[in-house]
Amino acid sequence: MSRINPILVEVTRGEQVESEHRGAVAVVNAAGQLVRAIGDVERPVYARSAIKPLQAMALAESGALEHYELGLEALALACASHGGEPMHVQRVQAWLERLGLSESDLECGPQAPSHGPSRHALLQAQGTPGRLHNNCSGKHAGFLTTCVYYGEPTQGYLQPQHPSQQRWRTLLAELSASDLSAMATGIDGCGIPVIALSLQATALAMARLARPDSLPPSRAAAAQRIHQAMATHPLLVAGTGRFCSRVIAATQGVALVKTGAEGVFTAMLPEQGLGVALKIDDGGTRAAEVAMGALLDHLGLLTPASRATLADSLQPAVLNRAGRTVGVIRPVASVLNPTH
Repeated sequence: MSRINPILVEVTRGEQVESEHRGAVAVVNAAGQLVRAIGDVERPVYARSAIKPLQAMALAESGALEHYELGLEALALACASHGGEPMHVQRVQAWLERLGLSESDLECGPQAPSHGPSRHALLQAQGTPGRLHNNCSGKHAGFLTTCVYYGEPTQGYLQPQHPSQQRWRTLLAELSASDLSAMATGIDGCGIPVIALSLQATALAMARLARPDSLPPSRAAAAQRIHQAMATHPLLVAGTGRFCSRVIAATQGVALVKTGAEGVFTAMLPEQGLGVALKIDDGGTRAAEVAMGALLDHLGLLTPASRATLADSLQPAVLNRAGRTVGVIRPVASVLNPTH
């Protein structure tokens, strides 16, 4: 990958650049026009959890949220890669109970909370990490909800041919204007099938969610519910101190960003009608967050106030063991933000 893509982010120590992160970025509008391209935006990549809002569309447009009186909190959790905090775990548990299901119905596997204080509290209580703590438990609860609503088997809902997986695959194909039949496939960390798609096509799908005017009315309404859920409940989308939650809150939903594993990020920009997809070649989340922050700033989505609020994420400090700042993680301005 690094043979093609430019350096987007660099890490300094003192006056020396110590490490570099290469990557690619696609910004697309809902009409399918490539507004901005950095690096190779046509190479297929696994978007991983960065397309959870798209996967949640199958839930949002099904009518199941209304039928089971679940509300926007559940929809935000369906879009989430959460940190396993009590606010996430308790809500997913209550959601499953409303369906007559339990943690054992989740097929995502157990995972220790990524939120440090929640992980320590669980250990101190001699608890065991479970499936509810899995960062994808909300997404899986969404799959199960549609299964129950449509009268489908809940067991094996992650199998590629199960209707719950076919629904979001069909959505992905339609919104990205892509033929998925020849695309590479794999299995995500939570067990869901993943499909390799170019950054340009992924950004198009996110743009059509951001500006759903051309979609059928029911699908456009579902996209608007996704916007509302993420903007209203940013802490449920990621968690305390997390980049996604902080950006959504600081921009008041103007930038609906979503992280994925291996350095992938997407964004829906409803006011501008744009979708964004980026990938850091080496999979570094630290670089993906800095790259996304710089891009949002360049696109004019950060006000002086939100820029100040997010300053420690836009250009994070490199600290030594004593907590002293010894370097910085910064965007390569000439590539990501040429006007600054």
